[in-house]
Amino acid sequence: QAPLVESGGGLVQPGGSLRLSCAASTSILNIRAMAWYRQTPGKQRELVAHITSDGATIYADSVKGRFTISRDNAKNTVYLQMNSPKPEDTAVYYCNAQSGGSFYWGQGTQVTVSS
Repeated sequence: QAPLVESGGGLVQPGGSLRLSCAASTSILNIRAMAWYRQTPGKQRELVAHITSDGATIYADSVKGRFTISRDNAKNTVYLQMNSPKPEDTAVYYCNAQSGGSFYWGQGTQVTVSS
C-alpha cells in the first residue's frame, strides 16, 4: 500500500473550486504534520499549505485567502480546498506527511486551471 494516496485533481476553470484529498496509510503512525506542495516543469517543488496535528496552519502567500488546508486525524486524511484558482496554480500537487524524522510523499495529482 502506498504511504499517501492523493485524489481530486483535474481540470478546473479560473474562479471555480476543487478539493484535493490525501489519505495516509495506517502504517504511518503518529503523523505530526501534513502538507501540500506543488511543482511545475523546470521549477522546484514549493510549499502550498501546511497543517500540524493540532490544526495550526501555514500558507504560501500566493494562495492565502483562496486555499484552505484541513485534516481529519481520525481518518489520517488531509484536504486542500482550492477556491478561485488561477491559471498560475496549474501544477502537480503532492501530499506530504511527517512522522518522527521521516517524510512521506504521495505520487502527485495534476491540477490544471484553464477555461
